[in-house]
Amino acid sequence: MVNIIDTHAHLDEIDNLDDVIDRAVKSGVRAIIAVGQDHASNLKTLSISKKFPSIVYPAFGLHPLHIGNMSNDQLTDTLRFIDENSSDIVAIGEIGMDYDKRVLKVASKEVQRDVFTQLLTIARKKNKPVLIHSRYAWKDCFDTVRAAGIEKAVFHWFTGFSSVLSDIINAGYCISATPAAEYHNEHQRAIKETPFAQLMLETDSPVIYGRENRYTSEPKDALRSLRAVAAIKNEDESTVADMTLRTTNRLLEINA
Repeated sequence: MVNIIDTHAHLDEIDNLDDVIDRAVKSGVRAIIAVGQDHASNLKTLSISKKFPSIVYPAFGLHPLHIGNMSNDQLTDTLRFIDENSSDIVAIGEIGMDYDKRVLKVASKEVQRDVFTQLLTIARKKNKPVLIHSRYAWKDCFDTVRAAGIEKAVFHWFTGFSSVLSDIINAGYCISATPAAEYHNEHQRAIKETPFAQLMLETDSPVIYGRENRYTSEPKDALRSLRAVAAIKNEDESTVADMTLRTTNRLLEINA
């Protein structure tokens, strides 16, 4: 059995967690990074991590999609909570920017960048890695992370331009592979171009994947990410598992 880590899952959105965690562990998933998206999500993520110690590790975040629905006071309170409780988490995420038109309708680029920069400032001050959402905002996200002086970052489910990926790699940052690597051309290209030492595995569960055969993902599906990466890299699964495990342990300092 391989040993892998799901570095990005929304466990607060998944029902029957006892069964889901049990299936993941039996599949070889040694740890799960549970990411938050807003204050309520952060609180639930922390509670889940306490229920499954040494398996679930929490990350507090503020997803760009939620920013437009928050008042200034709510934003301030959420940022303060992340800052004051950073000792309880292994990373700050999911954070970032999203230029999808549906998100831009509720949160402008300027507003997103301002909040993102404040979160990165907290991460730098607390010496925490960041887990980055960068849909259609790949270059702006990278430039903002770099300007903030962040040393450890993961651009999750990366599908952006090779030029930006090159900047990410040269800066020493990582990307993470999802089960979409089984069929998504841009994601496959990014994985192929990324050195093993800067590659991690994730599910982003409970995202629905697949084209002809659709399924709702859960952390055990990090195995699908593993197999897809092995095929793309023309490498055996055990080697991919070992290398991504070491990369994740080093960056997130969880020693799973």
